[in-house]
Amino acid sequence: MHNFSFLKEYRIYISFFVLFLIMFMFFPKEGKFKYEYQKGGPWMYETLVAPFDIPILKTQEELADEKESRASKVLPYFLYNENVEGNALKMLAEKAVSSNLSASGFDMLAASLRSIYEKGILPAPDGTYASGKGDMILLQKGKRAEQVLVGDLFTVEKAVSNLEYQLKNILSVQKADSLLASVNIKDYIIPNIIYDARTTELMHRRSADYISPTKGVLYAGQLIVSEGEIVTADIEQLLDSYKAEYEMSYGYSGNRLFLYLSHVILVFVVVGLIYLIILFYNPFLFKQYRSVCFLLSIPLFIFIISVIVRDVDYTLLRMVPYTVFALYMTAFFKSKFVYPIYMVSLLPLLIMVENGVELFFMNVAAGAVGVISFHYFGKGWHQFISAVCIFVSLALIYLSFRFLEEGSLSTLNFVDFIYYMCNAFFVVAAYPVVYLLEKIFGFLSSATLKDMADTNNQLLLELAQKAPGSFQHSLQVANLAEAAAREIDADSLLVRVGAMYHDIGKMQNPQCFIENQAAGVDYHAGLTPMESAQEIIRHVDDGVAIAAKYRLPEQIVDFIRTHHGRSQTLYFYNKFCNEGGDPSMTDEFTYNGTLPTKKEHVILMMADAVEAASRTLKDYSEKSISDLVDRILSLKISDSQLSMSEISLKEINMVKEVFKHYLRQIYHARIAYPERKKSLIRK
Repeated sequence: MHNFSFLKEYRIYISFFVLFLIMFMFFPKEGKFKYEYQKGGPWMYETLVAPFDIPILKTQEELADEKESRASKVLPYFLYNENVEGNALKMLAEKAVSSNLSASGFDMLAASLRSIYEKGILPAPDGTYASGKGDMILLQKGKRAEQVLVGDLFTVEKAVSNLEYQLKNILSVQKADSLLASVNIKDYIIPNIIYDARTTELMHRRSADYISPTKGVLYAGQLIVSEGEIVTADIEQLLDSYKAEYEMSYGYSGNRLFLYLSHVILVFVVVGLIYLIILFYNPFLFKQYRSVCFLLSIPLFIFIISVIVRDVDYTLLRMVPYTVFALYMTAFFKSKFVYPIYMVSLLPLLIMVENGVELFFMNVAAGAVGVISFHYFGKGWHQFISAVCIFVSLALIYLSFRFLEEGSLSTLNFVDFIYYMCNAFFVVAAYPVVYLLEKIFGFLSSATLKDMADTNNQLLLELAQKAPGSFQHSLQVANLAEAAAREIDADSLLVRVGAMYHDIGKMQNPQCFIENQAAGVDYHAGLTPMESAQEIIRHVDDGVAIAAKYRLPEQIVDFIRTHHGRSQTLYFYNKFCNEGGDPSMTDEFTYNGTLPTKKEHVILMMADAVEAASRTLKDYSEKSISDLVDRILSLKISDSQLSMSEISLKEINMVKEVFKHYLRQIYHARIAYPERKKSLIRK
C-alpha cells in the first residue's frame, strides 16, 4: 500500500534548497576561535604562547570594583540660585513696612543677609553630600562650576547664628536683640544652593565610561598556558583576552574559500538532518507541500532571529523564546516527530554564539519542558504554570553550568534570571500566533480540534436532536477509532473529531437510517432497492453541504467524503439482484465518495463499518466478534477501498485487535437479576 513516488516531487527539493541558500547567505562570515577551555579543567592543547601583543582584559569583578571606586569620588553637584536672595529681601522689606521697622534697622538686616546669601546656604543634609568641614562639593555660579568646601558654606542654623553675631558686633546686645525680636529672621534665610541630582548622576555614569577595560599587556612570545596545566582564573583571563583580541582584530586568518566551504557543510548537515527526520518519521508528509513549508519555516525563523539578536547583543539571546517554536510545531504535529526538528534547528547556536553549548542545552531542555507542560497546562491562565516550568528549567541549566565552571555561587548574575523570566513570559505571549499560522497554512491545531470535539458544539447538538441514533453511533465510532489511532500512532484527536462529524448528512433525512427509526416504522417500505440505495448514498453529499454551511475545516470534510469510499450499499444491491435486477448496474448502488488516503481516514472507515455491523450480532461471544471484525475488514481490503491509503497490513492487523478488544468490552455478558418469590413479597 505504500507508494513513495511523492518523494520525486520537485517542489519539496526546491523548498529545502531555498532553506539551505538563505541559511548560508545569513551565516556569520567569520571563523571560530579554535580553542575550547574551561576554568578548573586541564589545557588539552599544546603549550600556548602569545602570537602578538595582547591587552589583558580586566575581570567583571575588577571592573565593578573600579566603577564603584570612581563613583565614590564623584563630587555632588549643586546649583546657585540667585533668585532666592531677591525674594528674601523683598519679603523683608514688606515686613519692615508692616512692623514699622526703622530704615537703619532694615539696612543692617539686609546687608547681613546679602553677605550670607553671597556665600551660600545649603539645605539640610539628606545623604546627598557629606557635612564634614573638609568635604567638597561642586557649585555652579553662572556658567562656571568650582569645588567648594562644605565647611565654607552656611546651613540655615549657621546662617542665623552668623547674622546674630554680625548685628551684635555693630549694635549693642540689647539693640541687636530688640531688632531681631521685631523680625523672625529664620523666615528670610532660605537655602539658595540646590542639589542637582541629574547632573550628579550623569557625572557618575561618565566616570564609569572612562574606566580602561584592560590592565596591562601580554607581549608576543610570553607564555599563556602550558600543555596539561589546570586553567586557573588568571589563566582563563589571559585566554579570554587572547580570544577577544583575536576575534576583534585578526578574525579568520585562513583561506576564505575554506571558511565558506565549512559554512556550506554545516548548513547542509542541518538541512539534511531535517529532511531525514521527515523521511524516516513521517515520509507521507511530503505529499502535503504546505506542511513541509511550515516545518521548514521554523528552523529558518530560529536561525534568522538568532543571527539578528547575536549581532545586536549576544547576551539578549537568553531572552529569545525558542520554546515557542517547538510549541508551534506540536500544535499541528506529533511532539515525538517535531522535537528532533526543533533540536536540529538549534544546532547553529553551538557555532554562532558565545557560550553556544550552554544556550543550546538550555533551550533543548526548555523546549521539552514546554511541550510537556503545555499538553497539560495549555489553556487560559494555566499557561502561566507552563511559563513557570520553562523558567525553572532555564534557571536550573544556568545554575548547573555555573557550578560546573565556577564551583560556587559567587559569579551568579541575577540579571540573567530576569532574562529567563522574560523568555518564559514571551513564550506565553507569542503562543497565540499559532492561530494565525493555522489560518495561513490551513492547518488544524489541537486547540481547535478539542473545541470541535465538544458535544455542546452547535452542529453536534443539532445532530443529537434531529438524529439521536446517528449521534450515538458517531460517539461509539469516535471511541473505537480513537483507541485504534492511538495503537498505530495516528492522530487520535483528528480521528475522533472526524468520527463525530462523519454522519452529519443524516440530519437531512434521519428516518431513512435504521438507527433513527421508531419502532414499527419502516421508511423503505414501498421504495425499490435502487431508490432506497440512492436515499442512503445521499447522506455523504448532504454531509459535505452541511459542512460547507457551517464552514467546517477541509480536513474534517475529508472524513465525510471518505468514510464510505467507493463501496456499495450491499444490502439493497443484493436485494436488487435477488429480485431479478441486472448485477452489472453497480453504479446506482455505489457511494460517490473518495477513497481514503491517510491512516486516519482508513481507521474511521473501518470503525464505522465494524460498529454498525456489530449491532446485528445475535451472539456476542469472543469468536463471533472476532469473525465479524475479520470479515468486515477483509471485505474492505478485497473491495480495493484501501488501495490508495498509506496504512500497512501490520497496522491493519493492529487495528483489528483493538476493535475486537473494544467490542468485547462493550458487549460483555451481564448478570440477570433473579426475581423474588411472591410469597416473600410484603403485603
